[in-house]
Amino acid sequence: MDQPIIDHFDQGLLTLTMNRPDTRNALSSDLLDALLDALDRAASDRTVRAVLLRGAGGTFSVGGDVKAMADPTQFQGGLEARTDSLRRRARISELLHEMPKPTIAMIERAAAGAGLSIALACDFRIAGEKAKLTTAFAKVALSGDFGGPYFLAKLIGSARTRDLYMTSPVLTGADALMLGIVTRVAKDDELEAAALAFARDLAAGPTLTFAYMKKTIAIAESQSLKDLLDHESLYHSRSMATDDHREAASSFVEKRPASFTGR
Repeated sequence: MDQPIIDHFDQGLLTLTMNRPDTRNALSSDLLDALLDALDRAASDRTVRAVLLRGAGGTFSVGGDVKAMADPTQFQGGLEARTDSLRRRARISELLHEMPKPTIAMIERAAAGAGLSIALACDFRIAGEKAKLTTAFAKVALSGDFGGPYFLAKLIGSARTRDLYMTSPVLTGADALMLGIVTRVAKDDELEAAALAFARDLAAGPTLTFAYMKKTIAIAESQSLKDLLDHESLYHSRSMATDDHREAASSFVEKRPASFTGR
């Protein structure tokens, strides 16, 4: 299949697969545009209750297409056009981070450069134990894109973020878990099954409540306690009015598993 993004939808879970396996899913313009379009649709599609992002051919993404960068015709149009294009595509990270449903990156073998930045934008990162994660930007004399420093600094602090960006070490999935960069690891041959099971559980969860949780956590990161408590009270009250809350309360009383609809 030659489309840059393959999408698969099943029972609320949308799986988006970056499909340039011959380049280890290097982020071409076509791939980024297709991913942006798919995420934009997913964010507003209420039937989509979770998004799993992965790469074809057993690799997540090695980041920008360095071979294409070496082509002088790649940058025709000048600085302003290049900046506008990059900023438009960087909305990928905004959508993954802010859409009102869980997002999960399944990191096989490698996540480097902008590929790592995009994984960091997700709510969850599940990596193979021996997967290799690196910022990589310093090695190609670029400062970084797709929000990597923002997400890393939130996860591990600015000092370690400076270290990872300026020295560009290669971390295994196990190393990244110890640092708090990924949220889960699995044995490499069990990664796909573990990631799919985790993503399906999220897709079967109380979707509206997850959306309120994401909003509350975002406020907690950047605003005052008063702001948080104001919004928290509103979102908690809204959660109490959802069908899923009523189902959860009923299932608790009836001593049975809850069956959520995402409403």
